[in-house]
Amino acid sequence: MIKVQALSHRIGRAEILADIDLALPEGKITALIGPNGAGKSTLLSLIARLMPVQAGQISVKGLDVAQTPTRDLAQVMAVLPQSPSVSSRLRVAELVGFGRWPYHQGRPSAEDHAQVAKALEVFALTALGPRFLDELSGGQRQRAHLAMAFAQATDWLLLDEPLAALDMAHARALMQQLSALRNGGRSTLMVLHDINFAAAWADHIVAMKAGRIVAEGPPAEVLTPAVLEALYDTPLRVEWFEGRPLVLYHL
Repeated sequence: MIKVQALSHRIGRAEILADIDLALPEGKITALIGPNGAGKSTLLSLIARLMPVQAGQISVKGLDVAQTPTRDLAQVMAVLPQSPSVSSRLRVAELVGFGRWPYHQGRPSAEDHAQVAKALEVFALTALGPRFLDELSGGQRQRAHLAMAFAQATDWLLLDEPLAALDMAHARALMQQLSALRNGGRSTLMVLHDINFAAAWADHIVAMKAGRIVAEGPPAEVLTPAVLEALYDTPLRVEWFEGRPLVLYHL
């Protein structure tokens, strides 16, 4: 479980998050949704320890994020930020191999090599393994970073807008892979802007606006016209397709 208690965050005088309390379930796909500037990426970054906690407390599987050694945290959660920054002269297989660093610390074993090969295969990157990152398309680079996080083999995956550079087929393939991981007991927390991907695949949704939680729960409870229209300040229609909400814009 990820527990967030009394979490607040400011940048200068601007309040980004205010008194956030959450208990995110294990073995589920949780989607953070909301308009631009809602605080979704900030919340994920604080949980991932990409930013220091100013006020409040965060724990992942009982480990205090502010106090736990980095290597221990890296064996519990893998993080893919919105704009990962790595050398463009890395080869794809080398990048994916960094996902195993928390385990081997520079001395990869046969198991580490096997996990890298598996990640390359899962994300259809085996043939691209020898290629440099700057030789890839934006979507291929995004898949390479996702493969690195996958290779880390953690209980939690934290992904900030992982679908942003992916075409429809690869976006669907990623959500299918996350669903398979969930069925195997692993957990995902992700920021999503596409409401219908959240509706189709998430088990738990946290809706945010102006640094606060507006609604939280299963898609059927959160993705209602009343909640969504208040969240996005625009009229929306919700239908049902194969037992899941389907959000439509009014023309």
